[in-house]
Amino acid sequence: MGIRRLFERHYPAVVRFLYRRLGDRDQAEELAQEAFTRLLNQRLRRPTAWLYAVAANLARDAARGEAVRARRLQLLAGEFADATQPSPEQELLREETARRVRAALLSLSERDRLLLLLREEGLSYREIADVVGVSPTSVGPLLTRAQRRFVRIYHGVTATEAHDASASS
Repeated sequence: MGIRRLFERHYPAVVRFLYRRLGDRDQAEELAQEAFTRLLNQRLRRPTAWLYAVAANLARDAARGEAVRARRLQLLAGEFADATQPSPEQELLREETARRVRAALLSLSERDRLLLLLREEGLSYREIADVVGVSPTSVGPLLTRAQRRFVRIYHGVTATEAHDASASS
């Protein structure tokens, strides 16, 4: 598959993958472009798996400065709010849900988080296996366990918060 076709087919998914890891759309687009740029110099049998592996590594490297970027984005969001945005209640609920999902994902091991995000992007078991470094027959059970851990952590976080809120009222 040519680089142009590969780009047209996978660029949006790589950006989504990176956005879910980083929470910053601009940074996700920048890192996706970097991953495709690095792909230009490669001759690979499985370029999709390589591309996601490079994207995951770029995201991991970029995450070191995530707190600074998050503060800057919050300041900008407050300055440029307009009437087309959802109600404050809707926005608060959306932010709270996103925070809980991110917290649950961050509580998982790096491999579980990577498995879930790659599958969410629609990669095949073989492509996931190439990125993670396991056999394709191992991907199904690993994904199932990762999903169970995520659900358990997510509901544990929400149940704990609900208990804390009711205890303080």
